[in-house]
Amino acid sequence: MQLRKMTLMLVALGAMSMVLTGCPEDAPTLTCSADADCLESELCHPNAKVCVQKCTSSAECPDTAKTCEALDPANASSQKICKCSTTALCNTGRETADLVCLTETYKVCAPKCSTDTDCAADQTCDTTAGVCKPKSTTGNTCSGEGRTTCNYGEFCSSSRCAAVPAPTCDNYQNFTQKNQLGTTGPIIFRANTESAAVDSFCGTGSATPKRVRVKLSAYSNTPFPDDKDDLNGFFYVTVNGNQNSGPALISTSAGNYVVTGTNRDRADMIVSFCVAQNSTTLSLGFYFRSGNFLCYQANY
Repeated sequence: MQLRKMTLMLVALGAMSMVLTGCPEDAPTLTCSADADCLESELCHPNAKVCVQKCTSSAECPDTAKTCEALDPANASSQKICKCSTTALCNTGRETADLVCLTETYKVCAPKCSTDTDCAADQTCDTTAGVCKPKSTTGNTCSGEGRTTCNYGEFCSSSRCAAVPAPTCDNYQNFTQKNQLGTTGPIIFRANTESAAVDSFCGTGSATPKRVRVKLSAYSNTPFPDDKDDLNGFFYVTVNGNQNSGPALISTSAGNYVVTGTNRDRADMIVSFCVAQNSTTLSLGFYFRSGNFLCYQANY
């Protein structure tokens, strides 16, 4: 029997007991390790490891978590779940305020932690907030590239875990929607210029005939979509801070959007820009919603 369903049955029996004895019972547990631990109307959040309600609109969500949004902010086609906004709402109707809304990460209600043993092996408990947070792996040895054995938000650089570069470019400084950034969405960890040459892609006789191709590499804790057009949370930011569609810059031809990994957790995307023939440099900014902002100076 499903863990959460069993707990709800025990709570129901406890409620009957309370009528007879006057003793209150605890609310049902939220913790899980797989979808089978949750109700049929729920799923086990892949990172927070708590049962969350599935939904198609906010009208289906309870007062504790009133917003229906995609599980993965960068993938509009991912399953929608009910997300919370405050810790106070998470504890609506509970005997004790033992839940916290993970507003800085997944926006779901989760049990408060009190010690590191309440958290996963790679996490530590912030006892003030009651929230499990990743332990630092900066400087730890690693192999390969991308996240590998590093914390989410870091990447393997020269066999050592390192933080992704902090954005300092004008694209970032002029960007006014920094509240869309975070630490739980896809992480862009690398960019490099693939080519720069006059190309029919940019139009015959165009004032901007040179095509600059920049390859971006990113990892995610949820699978990347099959189609680049489903990357609804991927954006390009100009030097003046304007936000533009990232998928629109990715050609539909083969090789421009490649997803790999056992859980489809890595994506390599080639974005194209049409520039003047005498152009030699571009200041670029990219981000995934709820992920990091990457600055890149393309020189060609």
